Parts: sequence; C-alpha cells; structure tokens
Amino acid sequence: MTVVLYERMAALYVIATPIGNLEDMTLRGLRILREVDAILCEDTRVTAKLLSFYEISKPLIRCDEAAEEKAAHRAIELLSEGQSLALVSDAGTPGVSDPGSRLVRAVRDAGYAVVPVPGASALTAALSVAGLDGHEFLFLGFLPHKKGRQTALKAIAAEERPVILYESPHRIEKLMSELTTHAPEKSVTLFRELTKLYEETLVGTPQELWARLETDGNARGEFVVVVAPGGE
Repeated sequence: MTVVLYERMAALYVIATPIGNLEDMTLRGLRILREVDAILCEDTRVTAKLLSFYEISKPLIRCDEAAEEKAAHRAIELLSEGQSLALVSDAGTPGVSDPGSRLVRAVRDAGYAVVPVPGASALTAALSVAGLDGHEFLFLGFLPHKKGRQTALKAIAAEERPVILYESPHRIEKLMSELTTHAPEKSVTLFRELTKLYEETLVGTPQELWARLETDGNARGEFVVVVAPGGE
C-alpha cells in the first residue's frame, strides 16, 4: 500500500459531505474527520449532526461566507502549530456554490497543503441520471438574484449545451416563469431532494413545470435544474 506523505503533515482537507443521505459519506472522508484536530464548517449545527451520526467529536470553527476571512486567519494559525484541519460545507463539496474558496486560497498562499477529499455532489448526482447526450455542459450554480440575472437567462436561452443550475425552493417558480419567457422550447429536468426520502424528478417544458409547481405549492428542498435543448 502506498501512503501519501502529505496526509501525515499539517494540511487542510477539503471534504465533500452528503447532500442528504448521511450514508453517502466516504470512508476516507470519515477517517480524516476522525484524525484532524479541528473542522471548519459552514454551519456548526449542521456539521454537528453529521459528526454525531458517526460518533465523531471535534472542535468546530464557523466558516460561512461572513466568517470566511476570520476563519482563514485562524486556520493558518493552527496549521503553523502543526495541526491538521478539515473544511466542510453543509452539504456537497466546499467551494462549489458554497463557501470555502477564499479560505483555500489563503491557506495555499501561506504555503500549506490543500488536499481534496471527493465525495457527494448534487451536480454530478443530477448529471448521472439526467440522460443527456454528449460530454459537455455549462454549470452556472445559483443565478444572480438581481443584477446580471436577465443577461444570464438570455445566455441560457441561446446556449446549445445543457445548462445546470441550483435553485432554492422559494425561487424555483420564478425561475420557471422566467424560462417560460426566455426559453420556452427548452427541456427542463428538476431534481428535488436528491438522495433524501422524498426525492423527486420532474421533466417538461418550463411552462409545464411552472404549472406543476404552482399546483403543488410550497416547494421544499433545494433544486438542481438541468436546462437542455428541446427534445434532449
């Protein structure tokens, strides 16, 4: 067995965590969470639930968007003392539509190793069951709420590749109405509550899905939205 030497040194491990089903945590991710000295996390309450499920107890350092700069300074202090750290978000991979990128840059600029520990991702989970042809797609994450939103919608309408978006439950109906205006002929697949008990996949035109969501009312759970050319 080959042992990677930097896993014995002070380092920041960027660990993907489950997007819903806690059983999707990887064995390597669990091992490192048990071995590090502290864990930087988007929400300490959410991470505490994950750690409790796996009977892990570690000091937690808040690292949401507002606290990321302060967390970066603290992380560098701890790394300078020879401690190893983990970075997690509430779900999925840190830095992918989640906080973490500024912390990673600061730690790397300070001369410390940053090690990816891959795992669950809403993006790849959705793509694996979307049934899309071809090998290219455009990932936009969350669209801007205001400035730049209309420009992004027009770009999606003109895009020939599938476009992957994330959207919150209280904005999903607005997104479907906007796509009905800008890209009515596109085929849209909505993935809701991926890996959770009430996981659901909805397929149709923007207008069809808008009507469905209005009928359902009070959409819950974050959405992965796949917008593809009509007929895909």
